[in-house]
Amino acid sequence: MSGISIVYIVAALCSLLMLVAYCVFIKKKFTWFWVLFSSICVVNVGYFVLSISKTLDEALLANRIAYLGSVFLPVAMLLIILNATGLKHPKWLWIPLVCLGVAVFAVAASPGYCEIYYKDTTTLITVNGVSVLDKDYGPLHVIYLFYLLGYFVTMITLAIRATTQKKTTSAAQTVMLLGAVFVNICVWAIEQFVKIELEFLALSYVISELFLIGVYVMIQETERRIETARKEALIHTDNIEEKQVKGCDSNISEEIKQSFTMGLSELTYTERLIYDLYISGKTTKEVLEEMNIKENTLKYHNKNIYGKLGVSSRKELKAIAKCISE
Repeated sequence: MSGISIVYIVAALCSLLMLVAYCVFIKKKFTWFWVLFSSICVVNVGYFVLSISKTLDEALLANRIAYLGSVFLPVAMLLIILNATGLKHPKWLWIPLVCLGVAVFAVAASPGYCEIYYKDTTTLITVNGVSVLDKDYGPLHVIYLFYLLGYFVTMITLAIRATTQKKTTSAAQTVMLLGAVFVNICVWAIEQFVKIELEFLALSYVISELFLIGVYVMIQETERRIETARKEALIHTDNIEEKQVKGCDSNISEEIKQSFTMGLSELTYTERLIYDLYISGKTTKEVLEEMNIKENTLKYHNKNIYGKLGVSSRKELKAIAKCISE
């Protein structure tokens, strides 16, 4: 096995290891990261099989495998950048992007069947022990070049736009986003003008993974800090309200008390548990932990509880409950 073949295998294994690391260490998963890791693995496996191919048919099949990953990889990168920056885009955007990718792949996978991408004069040669396709390009080969260039320009534009609109939370995040794209642009540009045996673009994709993972780690850390600050604020609010509710408010009418009492009978089992926790003096954080629910779920239950009891806040709920119990 040649050194170049080993490089491709190592790159594929690195992609798998990063996929495992993503699954273990990244709390909030994103589908297109799976596509990104898988695509890079497929690209490098394709180049590896091509480098050890013995016949033209084997080489063309390996070439198709490599293009399968190469075509869908920029789709994943673009959607990851959109998600990381929070730039507005339609949720269905991935559909036309995938359809375009399928069309480009159909053209790139045509060698061996027709001459639109490579001509039949394309042959398999060996250079320094590595199998290489001596390509004779067809009329539609330029489609793939424009396809990649279009994605690179779009990703750079989005990264700059996110920076100007302050969608990125730090300078480091901006650098990582731009680095993820610039690395690939530079390598791609070099490969257009310099003939190199090793497909460095496949390796630059691995570097891009590291940049994008770094961005996601930073985003999750920021979200964690915001969530911690929010919970601390809620606990502080709970403590203030608890101190304010000392005795029965004489302004609470009998009608309000009766309506409140009737509302109690309408609470569901879960709502009653949450109500009892509030009355016992539990904070929001403690309720979330004891009920084992998310904050949004608690907000949903609060809305139902307040509506049935005719109150607008937890403070009011406790005040009326205090009067009823006395």
